Amino acid sequence: MPENKRPFKKFGDRSSRPKTQTDEDKIRDFVLRNSKNGYYTKVSTLSYKFEIPIEKVWEIVGGLLIDGSLESVHDEFTGEMKLCEAGKTYLIMNLEHQRKKQKSQEFRRNKTQKTKKNKDA
Repeated sequence: MPENKRPFKKFGDRSSRPKTQTDEDKIRDFVLRNSKNGYYTKVSTLSYKFEIPIEKVWEIVGGLLIDGSLESVHDEFTGEMKLCEAGKTYLIMNLEHQRKKQKSQEFRRNKTQKTKKNKDA
């Protein structure tokens, strides 16, 4: 065989192929990744994110909550369930509060700057 040619790959050998993740693993990884970045994951987003029926999502979420890998909190305004990594509920809640506070401060700052410009004109 010439040196610049490689041998044919065996098509029957599937052991080198990575195993596909189950829907449960995908959802768990997604929620854990969001938690590490400081965000909750709403249950309603999972059905269209992963194109899974909402009944199946609730079944998977229930299993993840029971085995203790995730925790849930309900949104104070909408009542919607939000998920995060176990033990990070208060950390993410605090980060969420800080983001809201910062956003409102920026809004006020922009509003006062606009009114000052209008008065000067």
